[in-house]
Amino acid sequence: MGLRFGLLGTGYWAAETHGAALDAHPDATLAGVWGRDPAKAAALADRYGARAYDDVDALLADVDAVAIALPPDVQADLALRAARAGKHLLLDKPVALSSAAAGELAAEVAARGLASVVFFTNRFSDTVEEFVSSAAAEGGWHGVRATLFASIFQPGNPYGASPWRRERGGLWDVGPHVLSVVLPVLGPVTRVTALAGPRHTTHLLTQHEDGAVGSFAVTLDAAPEAKTFEIVLHGERGWVPVPGGDRTAVEAFGAAVDRLSAQVVGGADEPCDVRFGRDVVAVLEAAERSVSLGRAVGVDEATG
Repeated sequence: MGLRFGLLGTGYWAAETHGAALDAHPDATLAGVWGRDPAKAAALADRYGARAYDDVDALLADVDAVAIALPPDVQADLALRAARAGKHLLLDKPVALSSAAAGELAAEVAARGLASVVFFTNRFSDTVEEFVSSAAAEGGWHGVRATLFASIFQPGNPYGASPWRRERGGLWDVGPHVLSVVLPVLGPVTRVTALAGPRHTTHLLTQHEDGAVGSFAVTLDAAPEAKTFEIVLHGERGWVPVPGGDRTAVEAFGAAVDRLSAQVVGGADEPCDVRFGRDVVAVLEAAERSVSLGRAVGVDEATG
C-alpha cells in the first residue's frame, strides 16, 4: 500500500505542492492534515479526501511518515517530535534555523534508523541530479558563481506574506537551493565571509575543504527587472552552467516521495537526507554570523 503520510502545514506550498503530490502519488496515501489553524487544516484535508487532526500526536499515531511545510523553526520542533515517534521524514529546506536544532534532529533520525529526505526542489529533477553526480565525479573545479535574485514581495505573490521569509531573507530561503547543488561538487565549506547589501541582498564567499571558492549573491527582494537564477561552475573545463530543473514542483515532490520510500524499503542511500540538510544549515548560520560580526567565520566556529 505504500507509506501513509501526515501533512503538517496548510499554507500555499503545503496545499499546492506537498498535498497535490501526495494525493496524486500512486504508492503513497495522504492520510491526515494538521495545521496551526484548524479551519485551514479542515479545508485542506477536505480538498484531498484526508482526515483533519487537531492534535499532532494523534496524527503521528496513524501514519508512517510526515511531510512538513512549515516555517523552519516550527518544522525543526515538529520533525524532532515525529522522529521520536518513529516516523520517517520528508522535510522542506532549510531543516532548521540553527545548527544545534538541525544536529539534534539528524542525531535522532540516525539513532532510530529512520529514512529522511530534504526537499531541495531542483535536486529532484533528473537534469540537475545527473549534472551534480557527473560534476562531482569529474572534479577539477575551482569554484562557483551564483546569483539567485527573487522578487516575492510583489502583489499577488503567494510567498510574500511569509513572516519568516521577511525576517531571514534570501540567505535562508533561496540560499539552500544553491548550496544543495554546490556542496556535492565543491565539497564541505570550512569558512564563510558575508556582507549585507541593498534590497536585502546577502553576498558571501565560501572557502571549501579542497581550496575551491564560491561566490554567491541572494535576495528575495530584487527589483522586478533584476530577477535571475544562475549557477555557474568554473574550473579546468572553463565556465559550465548548472542546468535548470526539468520537473514541476509537484513532479519533483513526487520524486522525493519515491526516494523516501526507497530508503524505507531497501535502505537506499539518499544524498539529500537530514544530515545533508544539517550541513547546509551550518553554512547559512556561519554566513549570518559573518554579516553580524563583520569578519570571516569558520563553520565550526559558528556551530560551536
